[in-house]
Amino acid sequence: MPQNEWIYDWNLASPQIAPGTRVLLNDETLRDGLQNPSVHDPTIEEKIEILHLMESLGIDSLNIGLPGAGPRAFADTEALAREIATTRMKIRPNCAARTVEGDIRPIVEISQRVGIAIEAATFLGSSPIRRLVEDWTVEHLERTTKKAVKFAVDNGLPSMYVTEDTIRTDPETIKRLYTTAIRSGARAIVLCDTVGHATPQGAYNLVKFVIEEVVKPSGEKIRVDWHGHCDRGLAIANSLAAIAAGANQVHAAANSLGERVGNTPMELMLVNLRLMGLIERDLSRLKDYCEKVARATHTTIPPNYPVIGRDAFRTATGTHAAAIIKAFRKDDPALANAVYSGVPAHLFGLQQVIEIGPMSGKSNVLFWLERHGIPADDALVNRIFDAAKQSARVLTDEEVLALCAETARN
Repeated sequence: MPQNEWIYDWNLASPQIAPGTRVLLNDETLRDGLQNPSVHDPTIEEKIEILHLMESLGIDSLNIGLPGAGPRAFADTEALAREIATTRMKIRPNCAARTVEGDIRPIVEISQRVGIAIEAATFLGSSPIRRLVEDWTVEHLERTTKKAVKFAVDNGLPSMYVTEDTIRTDPETIKRLYTTAIRSGARAIVLCDTVGHATPQGAYNLVKFVIEEVVKPSGEKIRVDWHGHCDRGLAIANSLAAIAAGANQVHAAANSLGERVGNTPMELMLVNLRLMGLIERDLSRLKDYCEKVARATHTTIPPNYPVIGRDAFRTATGTHAAAIIKAFRKDDPALANAVYSGVPAHLFGLQQVIEIGPMSGKSNVLFWLERHGIPADDALVNRIFDAAKQSARVLTDEEVLALCAETARN
């Protein structure tokens, strides 16, 4: 059977994102990701390693920090910018800044010292609830926007203008602030779901509105970005909906790090874009990237986390394992990686793992022994099978090897 006939794909019945759509990715791991209250700020050496892993995955741009936050933030931001310049990376840097000159000036200084363009991601709150808390007027926000964007552009920085909590901001304020930013020289605008309020339909509606009511009337070529959070567990769906509505770039962070429950997970955006045929690149270092970030930030990846979790491609269940084993017997890794998995492991440098536990069948035992180059006889298979049935969990490789040794001695 031809490979394209293995699976009937209802997902393709009414595609929302046109084939060939170019999707850019901006990595927030080393800025927004580090705002997570549980993380440890990595050393600059670790940050540089993570930067190179981003480059290896073809990530388009990254936020290298908020240098106005203090001396260490400035030093790390400069070191990352210098690494990009010195090694001539393709990845493009940007820096976060509040819409005040004191935050933008350090970006100007780093850009000039290192000799590369650094996009200034100037942000301010915009929603009615934030305006109420801060006693801000829309007129004040307009003046602040104009002054900050103009200062960045006049000092040679590309301008990325960001409103926080865009998804909960009224249409009139959205139009006024983004129109002001574009007129002041911003050539990228970021729509934010800062508190994870959005649904996919909401993300779609917001992006469509801004493109139709702000970007097109401006007559300028403007990049539209989507920045989402995971509070309702909808960050990936929202990001895909934003792309369907016309967003050019999505912001995300490794392992979904970020404020509260985190940002859109970068690794799962890469996985989904690859499976949707929207990107075509080597993602074999995806797990290295995620594990490096976890180690550097002193966080953990749950075993059942999609794709990169320890259990993502492991099974000890008899029925599942039997089907995977039959597929392997056909000498077709792609078939084996698809029969009981919605994510083909080989696309991400990984593989299916068959283990032995209380839910296993004898086929698990036979396959495990074959994979480890151990001859199988009835006595050995029965010994391992009986031990697995009496266990409350999957047997470790060491335990199975010990059973092999014990059987051989007897």
